[in-house]
Amino acid sequence: MVVTGASSGIGAATVRLFRQRGWDVVGVARRTDRLEALAAETGADVFTADLTDQQQVDALRDHLRSTGAVHALVNNAGGAFGLASVEDGDPDDWARMYDVNVIAVKRVTSALLPLLRSAAVDGGHADILTVTSIAGHIAYEGGGGYNAAKFAAHAMVGVLRLELAGEPIRVIEVAPGMVKTDEFSLVRFAGDQSRADAVYANVPNPLYAEDIAESIVHALELPGHVNLDLVTIKPVAQAAPHKVIRGELAPKL
Repeated sequence: MVVTGASSGIGAATVRLFRQRGWDVVGVARRTDRLEALAAETGADVFTADLTDQQQVDALRDHLRSTGAVHALVNNAGGAFGLASVEDGDPDDWARMYDVNVIAVKRVTSALLPLLRSAAVDGGHADILTVTSIAGHIAYEGGGGYNAAKFAAHAMVGVLRLELAGEPIRVIEVAPGMVKTDEFSLVRFAGDQSRADAVYANVPNPLYAEDIAESIVHALELPGHVNLDLVTIKPVAQAAPHKVIRGELAPKL
């Protein structure tokens, strides 16, 4: 089992839960110190790699090939940069979002597919689960670059499912809505803590990384013939990316 973006947030929570369930896990991310702490906590194996760099992806593939079968890949690494309009958005931010949310996923999937196929021979099936976002299904103001990248990721997953039809490889997409983690909004707003905090201010019970991890683990632990093509997950307070209720939820009596 390989989980990318494992140094924080959904990725780290997913590694923890898979380890609790007895899976052998390799967590992959750029930050070695975070990975080492996760390994010490969970007993997971870890590998440091920037997945936007093909040489580092190849090194990951070679490492995994030498250590045993890869039955599942969780493509979780991704991120948003900025909340500017299409007119004012920085093209460099758009390029970074496309690179990390789309091209990196393609790099890792292509590199590890031969290993997944080999594992399916012995295990009966293999899995590719990609964490996208509801931003890849519904556009919202200020989301232009992130919407474009996640719509592309959603399309890529759909194409991959068609291309792998006939092979015992499940292709699963998990698309979260508002998830309160330590870093997603902080990275999006270039370290501006007040703007990051405002995203979740007075939102009753946003999702947390552990909620998404539960869904990921559930999808992969289902019988091998059951494929959850697309799972969208939002907190009850979020009806859409652009419609979030702030304040107490109450029945209309």
